[in-house]
Amino acid sequence: MSVPPPSDEHPPGRRALAAPAAIGVVAAVGSALAAATNIWDLPVAVSLGVTGTAAMLAGVLAWATATPSKRRQVAGPDGPVAAELPPVIAHFTGRGEALADLRERFRDRTGDSPFVVSIYGQGGVGKSALASRFAHDVIDDFPDGQLYFDLRAGDDLVRPEDVLVGFLRSLGVRLTTDPGGLRELQKLWWTWTKDRRLLIFLDNAQDGDQVKDLIPTEPRCAVVVTSRKPLLLRNTYDTQLHVFTEAQGVELLARLAGGDRVVADLESAQTIVRLCDRLPLAISICGGRLATRGHWSLRDLAHRLEDERRRLDQLEIGRQLDGSVRASLQLSYEECTDLQRRLLRLLSQLTAPDVPEWVAGDLLDTSETDGADQLEMLVTSQLAECTGHDTTGGMRYRLHDLVRLFAREQRLDPAQRRAAIERVLYGFRRRAEAAATARWPQDWTSRAPRRSAPDTITPIEITWPRLDGEQTRREITSAAWFTSERLALLAAIHQARNEGMWELAWGMGRAFCSLCHSLRAYWSDWEEVAGIACEAAERLGDPRAQGIALLERSAVAGGLGRPDEAIDDARHALELLTEAGESWWAARAMRAIGMSLFNSGHLDLGRGHLVGAVAAFKEEGDRWWTARTQRNLAELLLAQGGHGEAAALLEQSLATFEADANRYSEAQTQRALGEVLAAKARALDAAGDELAAERQYILAGNALRFAVKAFQDRHEEWEQARSLRAAGEIGDPRNGLTEYANVRDAKEMLARLGDSWGVARAEISEGRALERLGRVPEAVGALRRAVGDFEALGDRWWQARSLRTEAEILLRADRREEAREPARQALDIYLSLGNEAGARHAREVLERAESPRY
Repeated sequence: MSVPPPSDEHPPGRRALAAPAAIGVVAAVGSALAAATNIWDLPVAVSLGVTGTAAMLAGVLAWATATPSKRRQVAGPDGPVAAELPPVIAHFTGRGEALADLRERFRDRTGDSPFVVSIYGQGGVGKSALASRFAHDVIDDFPDGQLYFDLRAGDDLVRPEDVLVGFLRSLGVRLTTDPGGLRELQKLWWTWTKDRRLLIFLDNAQDGDQVKDLIPTEPRCAVVVTSRKPLLLRNTYDTQLHVFTEAQGVELLARLAGGDRVVADLESAQTIVRLCDRLPLAISICGGRLATRGHWSLRDLAHRLEDERRRLDQLEIGRQLDGSVRASLQLSYEECTDLQRRLLRLLSQLTAPDVPEWVAGDLLDTSETDGADQLEMLVTSQLAECTGHDTTGGMRYRLHDLVRLFAREQRLDPAQRRAAIERVLYGFRRRAEAAATARWPQDWTSRAPRRSAPDTITPIEITWPRLDGEQTRREITSAAWFTSERLALLAAIHQARNEGMWELAWGMGRAFCSLCHSLRAYWSDWEEVAGIACEAAERLGDPRAQGIALLERSAVAGGLGRPDEAIDDARHALELLTEAGESWWAARAMRAIGMSLFNSGHLDLGRGHLVGAVAAFKEEGDRWWTARTQRNLAELLLAQGGHGEAAALLEQSLATFEADANRYSEAQTQRALGEVLAAKARALDAAGDELAAERQYILAGNALRFAVKAFQDRHEEWEQARSLRAAGEIGDPRNGLTEYANVRDAKEMLARLGDSWGVARAEISEGRALERLGRVPEAVGALRRAVGDFEALGDRWWQARSLRTEAEILLRADRREEAREPARQALDIYLSLGNEAGARHAREVLERAESPRY
């Protein structure tokens, strides 16, 4: 029989389904023969002949219909497309009918909604294996990426927000600022999935509420969900997966333990399947045991299962989900070495959703290599699972939920348990501190060495210390490490808190906050951990630790738009650090107070604290923090109209960063300098000195182009957007269209990043740019959007600035009556905030709007 070559008339997805369909025909014939003749009751030679012929035909068809893979990774702007599907298990079997049903449903999908299928059933029935196999069968229909997420993490359910953040990052979205709540993340998710063909695999869902917000609106996407009960979602095909038939169970056992052994003792094989209640997970565990114990007979294993003292009635899976699994796990557990048993018991005590391989060595107080070998033995025994490689290239492992529960029931010496947990938590601490120091060295020392910028994502070589004195070097970034380890590190911090290990809770919390601070990301986690760090420092009775933790809590409160809390925490930190004689940290607290006052509109008060912080850092001899605080002070002076003073401070800061080769901080300072030069140019233009203004416009444009290019080269999108926004506010009358384009680009970039505050701030710039182009109605519309956005964010100071800017634009357009209300609202807000300078400006605008002579 000849097989024609694949035709281009059929799409890749259909060719991918052709081979399984053909093989399915042969499989169906084999199943029919088995059903008609009860194949296992035939003589051995005959049964082998039937199954062998079917297998041979299936193999021929699989070879004949195979085509070269079309699944090449398409490189995107930041690397290959996401390909996160877990692999198909090697011994997948017994689900031909369910798989064929899923394929048919997929082929017949119609409508304007994405294809969503929910596979539900009891634990251990093989839902994830079937979903993975089906996903790989249809993978060619989704060239834009395949995403995967396990919706169970440790003892807690994963929140939809965490899933969306993970998916958006997989699609290349850099969430460098707080993306907002679930609704904002969902809008961003809908935006990034539009016009894309994505396959999304959501594993182990608890209920429909956990899934409904994760479904995209794009009809060319597909979602496969596994759960233990029907999800009852709209546009969802729910299919229940039942336990195996006896024939399917025996086939699975044969694949794992060996066909010859099963044929030689078919009765014992059937007994094993029956005692496992035909549950695939339990059968797989038994088959794995037989595969690694060649000297065992099937009768030996069946005899063990028949012993109720060992089975403990748990293989009667019926209504108790963990019953049969526990009995099967007990069999595996009994055959482990003492060291492997201890590792399993200790692993079960950790609360992290998964762990890197070094954890095993720390738990056992041995080398990383020896620990990893023992962990692999647990994987071989199917008591642990390798979840794949993380972004650093390391292997990660986890225990199934029921395995974890089973292991926790075993006896464990309390002192041994606490010592092991302490070793692991300390391992997390030293790695987190190494990553945080590499990412932002100036946060960890008062005299940072001259090196790359703290926030750069250029790969850096980090040395991970090991207990045996050896060291492993990996070329990774701190950001990549933190992305991989964030959830495990967060769980470790909580566990340290729950265990009363306050020194470790503070140390890990400090490093976690430093990483969040430098990345400007994971705001909710940052806030949570900052609170734990404060609690731990208080428990330790350490004023220095309390002051540092309070500064982190102040930083996150300020970033989340709660300036009063930020100021209170920073002032408390200043008191503690001053009393403790920590002058460098006291200087940082003084700067934090100044920045919080500046951001809340209290410019005069903020200026005094920043001036004091600059003097304190100079006294400490810290060049970097002196230069950074001078830049902050210059930005405040710009808001007060002090162009000359601001420019002089920025020139000093720029000289420091250039001398220290700190390119990131240099680019930030160039951005600030560009803003100052632009303000100076506008003032000269208003005074009629067009020639001097033109020179300043050119200098401002050069500085901002430098900043944009520097951040673009480093893939720092948030800073790039900030610089583009500044480039759109220069005000050069010759470049109105270019400036408007810069603002629009910045706004779109910030929207992709999920920075709601940044978008609102860009809308003010957009309004000003539109006014300069003579498009006043559109300008007013942009300012009104900014007002609404800042009101929703709870940022009343920027809401007042937006209202005042709107009133000023209306005044210049001779629309005085319309200008009165926004000016009046701005004045009310400034007065309620106690912001005298803002109130003075708003009152001037209101007086002009109400004056008939204006």
